[in-house]
Amino acid sequence: MASHDSQSGRLPGVFSSPGVSSFAEFLGSYSPDRLPGRRTPPAVAAGEEIPHGTTIVAVAFPQGVVMAGDRRATAGNVIAQRDVEKVFRADELSAVAIAGTAGIGLEIVRLFQVELEHYEKLEGRTLSLEGKANRLAALIRGNLGMAMQGLVVVPLLAGFDEERAGGRIFSYDAAGGRYEERDFHSIGSGSVFARGALKKLWRPGLSAEDAALVCVQALYDAADDDSATGGPDLIRRIFPVVAEVTADGFRRLPDEEVGAVAQSVVDGRFDSPGGPTAPLR
Repeated sequence: MASHDSQSGRLPGVFSSPGVSSFAEFLGSYSPDRLPGRRTPPAVAAGEEIPHGTTIVAVAFPQGVVMAGDRRATAGNVIAQRDVEKVFRADELSAVAIAGTAGIGLEIVRLFQVELEHYEKLEGRTLSLEGKANRLAALIRGNLGMAMQGLVVVPLLAGFDEERAGGRIFSYDAAGGRYEERDFHSIGSGSVFARGALKKLWRPGLSAEDAALVCVQALYDAADDDSATGGPDLIRRIFPVVAEVTADGFRRLPDEEVGAVAQSVVDGRFDSPGGPTAPLR
């Protein structure tokens, strides 16, 4: 893509003329080949040798949401990377995470981050959480051709909704379908096992600290039954990425803080390998 007019040394007129608030639409009109979903899909379904990432969990609590992801990426039966990051800051009041084809997922996350920043600069205000959820759905929909060939990306969006004064969680399918989840959700290959733990441990009125603990417990249960999900690595000091979003903004928990939570979870499993149980009422 030419960055300037070779004759005048100036940027092309499209960069200085009034445009739409969507960076993805601007990029699609100026240089569509730069969009992740505009590439030519492979002629056959992609193999398992391409790194994939799982598992992501999100939990709502009265002041916002906590999102966490394990650190393992797999390529077939091989661990491709032990410390990949799948949970990211979307903007000051939202977090986004990916499961599926790692390379394309990371590109979509970066494009989504620019999309939100572009909107804020042009409109002078942040996009509503509902609007963010819709914009992310459009980006995933643009990857449908790749998804049909096996290069699937499924995100999870969570954030603090200023209009509702609370946290909200949105999930997606490979075709860009958008669904709002209540209280908690999980995606990825270990999501079935993680969701069982979330269902057992979530309760109204969780503190931020307890919400983070619930997320780490759920990831541990997922790793216990799903080979593509990595548990806390106490030897290498590799722990899940845990982030919380409240009215005060996005905060990624420091590794020391997550490490202490992970250590407590592992210690507890010596006495109770199946993890904590929910009280019967």
